[in-house]
Amino acid sequence: MEVAEMEVEKIYELIKNRQYVQARNALIEYNEVDIADFFERLENKELIRIFRLLPKELSAEVFSYLPNELRLQMVESFSDREVSDIMNELFLDDTIDFLEEMPANVVRRVLSNANPKMRKLINQFLTYPEDSAGSLMTIEYVALKKDMTASQAMDIIRKTGVDKETINTCYVVSPRRELEGAISIRNLILAEPSQKIDSIMQPHVISVKTQDDQEQIAMLFRKYSLSAMPVVDNENRLVGIITIDDIVEVIEQENTEDMHKMAAIEPSEEEYLKTGSFVLARRRIIWLFVLMVSATFTGNIMRGYENVLAASAILASFIPMLMDTGGNAGSQSATLIIRGIALGQIASRDVFRVLLKELTVGFVAGIVLGAANFIKILLVDNMIFKANIPITLVWVVCLSVSLTVILSKVVGALLPLLANKVRLDPAIMASPIITTIVDAGALIIYFTLAVNFLGLFA
Repeated sequence: MEVAEMEVEKIYELIKNRQYVQARNALIEYNEVDIADFFERLENKELIRIFRLLPKELSAEVFSYLPNELRLQMVESFSDREVSDIMNELFLDDTIDFLEEMPANVVRRVLSNANPKMRKLINQFLTYPEDSAGSLMTIEYVALKKDMTASQAMDIIRKTGVDKETINTCYVVSPRRELEGAISIRNLILAEPSQKIDSIMQPHVISVKTQDDQEQIAMLFRKYSLSAMPVVDNENRLVGIITIDDIVEVIEQENTEDMHKMAAIEPSEEEYLKTGSFVLARRRIIWLFVLMVSATFTGNIMRGYENVLAASAILASFIPMLMDTGGNAGSQSATLIIRGIALGQIASRDVFRVLLKELTVGFVAGIVLGAANFIKILLVDNMIFKANIPITLVWVVCLSVSLTVILSKVVGALLPLLANKVRLDPAIMASPIITTIVDAGALIIYFTLAVNFLGLFA
């Protein structure tokens, strides 16, 4: 149930009038995500008062959905006992996610208030690489033995399932905790009570290693439509599971990172409105400087053909159209290839198939755009605006457009594949870099054709 604006105002009034218990009673009727959204609007003192009144289990759920800066403020206001209570109620993966974003003093405080077993687990999880399966997983899963009956398995789920992150999928392990299979709660419920687990489990389970990268894991979740995935060590022993809610966050982070790189911006996980202007400027200036320097190649090419431009000044009027068309064509191809690589649909070995496809697309698009320019120059520029552009120059412009589009499609497709081959993020080869390269190529094509077809000297 979502907190409607009218209800929000009512709860605000209760808090304003210091009717905290009534405000708490109204809030606990709603989803923990909506309560977290509501808490973001409160002043810190009011937030702490209401938060302390929430049931312990609900308060931990709400805490896991709050933004990091707000959670930091709250932890600094809590007593050691309150910090310990919240950490004990949180699922382990939520605790790790929280601690990874906190300063060292907060991490030390949480660890000092955790019991020895929890402290050992937290320290173990914090040693995994930040974007690995180990940092995403949780140990709150149901483990079964294959010689159990369905009835015995259901008894275990009833006893232990309340503290697990998910019981939709349970995992079958050997006495050495080696992963042997998986079974859904649906199959357990539908099985005969005396039926053995090994006769109804799925023996071939998609799993990942603790060091595997989160982007690869997200691709597996998408490919196999999973809601949970086991994490094993090098000896195939089950050490944890990753659930779909964590992967949704990973996909969102990876998509955001790719979008930043494609726009030539240093990636950041911070929200735009909560990031300082100088920080934003610093993250953009580096790439802007690199692209500005690389754009000098375009200027050098034009300076090399000053005599051509002087001999036929009208040539310059078509340069912006030519460069924009090339940049747009290259960006289209790059976007499709980068997304295809991200989804696992395109690999480096597909380079020749991609090249053939983009050459075909570039040829068709180039012919169409060249023909459109031919008609536009003759009917609009010459007839309406009386430009009197020679027919030979019209052919030069149209042929340049066609060749530039073909070049742009090929460059836009091959650069991301090249980056992927040398283990760089393909997103860095997006529109800004491709546009710079294509601009230089377009000018060389244009001036070369002008020199040869119009008899101009370079």
